[in-house]
Amino acid sequence: MKSIFQSLQILPSDELDKLDGLITKKKLKKGDFLIQESQISKEIVLIKSGALRSFYINNEGEEITNCITFENEFMAAFASFITQKPTEENIQALFDTELEVISHADIENLYENSIHWQKVGRIIAEMQYINLEQRILSFQKLTGKERYETLFKNHPNYIQLIPLQYLASFLGVTPRHLSRIRKAIL
Repeated sequence: MKSIFQSLQILPSDELDKLDGLITKKKLKKGDFLIQESQISKEIVLIKSGALRSFYINNEGEEITNCITFENEFMAAFASFITQKPTEENIQALFDTELEVISHADIENLYENSIHWQKVGRIIAEMQYINLEQRILSFQKLTGKERYETLFKNHPNYIQLIPLQYLASFLGVTPRHLSRIRKAIL
């Protein structure tokens, strides 16, 4: 996590060093939850290895995957993290996953005591917003096949590992349609 913050080139070394006592490590086994619906998000994580899936349960009781996050990406139930209100999403490990974790309280303390950390927080929030907007636009402008091709281009090492039903839900297609897309591309 420290290297990600350092790469932003915003924090002086003394500010960056404040992370040393704040970052903890966490391991999730495949299927373990980082957070479940109705809990309050108390941490933000950086994925060191593995992948996380965010999903919610719709009115018909179906799981709808709305986000899959990979190595060197941040993840949290962001709305809950920001508001400190219960989340409507579940975040689950797709594989054995190693995380670096920083608590909400520690982030807030960094923000309160440093304009540099406030800027880092703003940049991360902006990055999350851009990711969300790109996802929305992909559903409005791209076909399921094009969304699959984009995911394949950006994360080829995971595309075969993610269970078909999660991948189909994430792409907004049925598992049957996803099978046809995969066959057409191969």
